[in-house]
Amino acid sequence: MPLLGERDIVMSRQMVRKLTQQIKLTLVDQTKMITAASELSRNTVVYGGGGEMRWEIVSQGIKTGLRLWFEDKGPGIPDVDLALTDGWTSGSGMGVGLSGSKRLVNEFEIRTVVGEGTCVTVTRWK
Repeated sequence: MPLLGERDIVMSRQMVRKLTQQIKLTLVDQTKMITAASELSRNTVVYGGGGEMRWEIVSQGIKTGLRLWFEDKGPGIPDVDLALTDGWTSGSGMGVGLSGSKRLVNEFEIRTVVGEGTCVTVTRWK
């Protein structure tokens, strides 16, 4: 799913809501995953200059989950540890997007190369 503007951010939230309902996450877990997806979609658009969201329903033993990837070809993140610090922002936001998203999911991974882009992968398990 492309993430190029505000409309795409809304569409990503709607898709994640549909997927979380499909795997029967609780309402609380649905809200957490939708919120994380919204923040990461916005980061992809605002800081990454646009990109895409991909998804997969995953299984691990008897567990089922939803894995999302947010990828851009933007400037990358020079200092990931700093970017994951609550309150730090490279723009005009509140500085809770990445760190807040990390707290809302069960698994969080970030790969970034300055000048090449960033990919954030998140998973929420049922």
